[in-house]
Amino acid sequence: MKVNKNAQAKGHAKSQKWKDVRGKRCRPPISSSDLNSSPVMAKMAKEHQATVKKKPTVKRLKNKAKSVSNAKKNTPSSGFKKSHTHANGRSEFTMDESEDSQDWREYSEFIHRNGVETSGDMEDVKPGRLEGEALHECAERDDRQNHAVLVMQKDQSLCFRGKCFLTCLYGRVEVMGFTIEEGQQSYPLFSPASHCPLTITAMESSGHNRDDRMEASPILRKYLPSASAKKLVKKIRSNSSIILLEPMETPLTRFLSSFTDLTELFSPPMSELMSAVLDTPLNGLGMIPLVKDIEGLKMSKSYADALNMVVSACKGDMDGYAVILVCGTKNVGKSTFIRTLINTLLNHTTSVDYLEGDLGQTEFTPAGCLSLSTVREPLLGPPFTHQCTPEHMIYYGHSSCDSDLDRYLESLKSLWRRRSQSRETPVIINTMGWVKGFGFQLLVDMIRFFPLSHVVQLAHSGVTQCPVLTPEFLRTAHGCQTHPPAQTALAEFTESHSPPRSYTHLIVQSDFQGVARQGTAKHQRSNEHRELSLLAYLSQLQSPDPGPVRPLHSLTPYQVPHTAVALGVIHCEVVPTHMFYAANASLVGLCCLGEKVTSRGGPVLLSQAPICPCVGFGVLRGIDMVRGLYFLLTPVDPSILRKVNCLLLGAISLPSCILTTQPGFEGEMPYVTTDYSFDLTGAGKLRVFKGLMRPSQMGSQ
Repeated sequence: MKVNKNAQAKGHAKSQKWKDVRGKRCRPPISSSDLNSSPVMAKMAKEHQATVKKKPTVKRLKNKAKSVSNAKKNTPSSGFKKSHTHANGRSEFTMDESEDSQDWREYSEFIHRNGVETSGDMEDVKPGRLEGEALHECAERDDRQNHAVLVMQKDQSLCFRGKCFLTCLYGRVEVMGFTIEEGQQSYPLFSPASHCPLTITAMESSGHNRDDRMEASPILRKYLPSASAKKLVKKIRSNSSIILLEPMETPLTRFLSSFTDLTELFSPPMSELMSAVLDTPLNGLGMIPLVKDIEGLKMSKSYADALNMVVSACKGDMDGYAVILVCGTKNVGKSTFIRTLINTLLNHTTSVDYLEGDLGQTEFTPAGCLSLSTVREPLLGPPFTHQCTPEHMIYYGHSSCDSDLDRYLESLKSLWRRRSQSRETPVIINTMGWVKGFGFQLLVDMIRFFPLSHVVQLAHSGVTQCPVLTPEFLRTAHGCQTHPPAQTALAEFTESHSPPRSYTHLIVQSDFQGVARQGTAKHQRSNEHRELSLLAYLSQLQSPDPGPVRPLHSLTPYQVPHTAVALGVIHCEVVPTHMFYAANASLVGLCCLGEKVTSRGGPVLLSQAPICPCVGFGVLRGIDMVRGLYFLLTPVDPSILRKVNCLLLGAISLPSCILTTQPGFEGEMPYVTTDYSFDLTGAGKLRVFKGLMRPSQMGSQ
């Protein structure tokens, strides 16, 4: 593809072997003075502050693994200097001899010497949800720097709606299976109304022989005024954790909030409004605490047992690397289970490979994609909050594979072949919620195609909604492309005549509220999730610097000659003379065909759907027939765009808000018309089924 901009391509970091890297994630805490933001929950909390928006500075995990015992803990050094080191490797700090520091040291020593843990103090330390008055007792806010400090005791939790940066200043906490320890970088937390609310849970401290109050006092003083710090130091006990909560504003959140229907995305939905705690030190930071009546992530016993078993197997000396396939019917919690599993594994390894097999509810890309990604940082929010470019991706072009089963399976095989077999990182394979008929046969094929070590089958109400996929059952099951015995099909894929590899089969019973039912509240339906992911991808077109949102129609597009790229429609049949009408103002996949595109002077049109690498997506803003140009908006780097020689149009359409509610339109709105009727012959798209024939169809032949 010829483009009109230059840039350098970004390299990919290499994956590392399975090691314990909790200590290697250590980074100096981000200075609170550098974090400026505008509160996004002003309507709910009724707090309005005029502050400067902040550019996110979320750091990545390092590639090289390192054990916790060898990691250096970074503690705040403002006003302090190192004195000596304890036997366990932790450093103790002494204060400079200023008058204020001397006063603080005497105060801390007084607390330590006299022991303020009276019976009254101990009574308010209860495990469970922090809410109401308890939040006022253990949280303090610094309005000058617009952040809050929260002291949590072991097993206490905070469930919330909203978004924020979290830094663990002391101790350690857990969010969705990921452990955040003192000394690590700040992590962004997203808890929108579209998904289950996040929960922060304090954990037991990993240190021994620690003087908690003496170590916590200088930390509290660094981030809070003296009076507030003195109040919270009384709450410090053995196994206490201290977290810093700061407001967060990113190009993603600014772009989403620019649409009228999404302004309340990070507010509690109507069903939770009565359970929201609006008067706490945390509200003005962009997060609303919830009372215990609202459930966060609920793990059943089988859920927790399956997580522990898979993680233990990965940490043990198993033969090769773990390959875990997760399956189950719709809305049973597959995506949440996978995110929790990935986060838990990242406590022990630098990366986890993820193979996307669910076209409708994708994790890292807009819908309609099959992809292979390497995950190096925790997933502390729903899919639209961590959109990224996978290592390998194929654009299928539809949210379901029922129209072309063979192309779906061949695309998955192509992605697996591209994975480096020398890597020893765990692999997690996601599947669709289609578990009956042809959907179940696809599952059977996938289990035979991939060298699985574990199959996790999610169920609800005590039943699995489809046959139990044990190794014994697979010996007689029929798939779309494979039939028992499966050696022939397996040999074609693995170049081996050995029998299928055995695997561990685990059943997880989900019992959370609303299991197997699609959410009915605003932003909770599947089509809305797909739109959020696509809007999140398009938010990458915005400048990373704070400032007003720029509508997409105000951005300068790339000019691409018709003769440089091929154009194809892959989800339905379109006559060549109508191809440009179908593609105009649409989302297209930017793909790389293996062969060179040749033109006879006019546009190049594809007649069949190819299986080829996809590097990203763009919006075809317009087509100039006179000059023979496509006008394309895309966040893909220009150096990568030069490799693109194919534009594929699928059934994934732009959200209507992109065309109807962006500001700055003058006159008649382009691409939008109300003078249209689907009752006219040929007005709708014509779909062609390329899968297997149904039994009723076979009998009529």
